[in-house]
Amino acid sequence: MSMIFFACVVRVRDGLPLSASTDFHLNQDFLECRKRLKALSSILARYPSRGTAKGCNLSIHFLSSGDIACMAICSSSYSTIMAFCFLEELRWEFAASYNTRSINSASRPYAFIEFDNTIQKVKHHFNSSRGSRAKAGWERVEEELKLQPPVQLQLEATELLNGLSNGEHAGGHVEVVPTYRMQPVTPLGILSLVLNIMCGALNLIRGVHLAEYSFQEDHEGIGNVIAFFIPFLACVFQCYLYLFYSSARKVKTFLLLFCVCSCNIYLYGLRNLWQISFHIGVASLSSYQILTRQLLEKQPDCGV
Repeated sequence: MSMIFFACVVRVRDGLPLSASTDFHLNQDFLECRKRLKALSSILARYPSRGTAKGCNLSIHFLSSGDIACMAICSSSYSTIMAFCFLEELRWEFAASYNTRSINSASRPYAFIEFDNTIQKVKHHFNSSRGSRAKAGWERVEEELKLQPPVQLQLEATELLNGLSNGEHAGGHVEVVPTYRMQPVTPLGILSLVLNIMCGALNLIRGVHLAEYSFQEDHEGIGNVIAFFIPFLACVFQCYLYLFYSSARKVKTFLLLFCVCSCNIYLYGLRNLWQISFHIGVASLSSYQILTRQLLEKQPDCGV
């Protein structure tokens, strides 16, 4: 039977359970799934905001937002879209009932156990509804899941992720497929890419020509060759950082800008002030474009 069996709200930073539905199922598969949900809840901070851990009969879905995450155990045949509609509804209800300060100050498990009444009411609504009200946000959530699919995990591997395999090194495989969508490329961003490619090409051409001369005639010019090749590589990486998401983007961006500026200043004499200013200006423009192009903000989901 397709249904939601269990739901809970946890604190993202440490997996502390804040509230949960009081469902008692003696089925062995369900009890094992509860153990894996507990293991997964303590490492939610490692993952994007949506995720699914699928098993043969049961699946875990989670939705993180700010300090909290809502998690649910559903039958594997239960609609993923409807499961995330359910979690979104729980998130809104919990956020309306408790503020960030009370969530952060909670020190014991199930500090908000009274929220169980709301969980049960919403769960019952989603399990029993057949009308349009339960599916009011279906299309919106379906579109968002297409644009930003939930990270996929194997249910059998969630204990291994948390190091809870009791010393046994099981051969589980975890498939993680995070998807990051960047904001659309702007005309100024395209201009910065073109200029960056041009500067990179100029650095490469000058570096190759100088390398041919240095290796044949003047070995003291090796430093200048390196000073041309480093900005070439920096230009390539700046293009990559602008087009694709990468962790620690700000640090990498400033490091690349520093390399371009330092190398061009070192090349004073082989380049005049106008040329140096042009290369540094292009690198600065590219850095600005990288830092201002962020991940897409998520649209509000469904309200059932």
